[in-house]
Amino acid sequence: MYDDEVMEFAGLCRALGNPHRARIVQILSQLPPDSRCIVGSIVEQLPISQSTVSQHLKKLKEAGLIQGRIEGPSVCYCLDEDALKRLRDLARKFTVSE
Repeated sequence: MYDDEVMEFAGLCRALGNPHRARIVQILSQLPPDSRCIVGSIVEQLPISQSTVSQHLKKLKEAGLIQGRIEGPSVCYCLDEDALKRLRDLARKFTVSE
């Protein structure tokens, strides 16, 4: 019914449609290049529990917007720059040209 780009764009928007998830992306975007953020650092910046933050991280990871890597006893996250570029490219296709 809908083409692949419409479905992909909708999925990415759905992942960002929650203010906590949007804030997580904002937090990760403020890291220096090639840096990763430990879940505890994200939890400290949000008014929600660690388990809820983990649920939001899972949604963002499923959408492909972030990557997680286990480092010792911690999971560290970073943005997937390719996915964010794809989101920007798709968003341009859905905006009105001036």
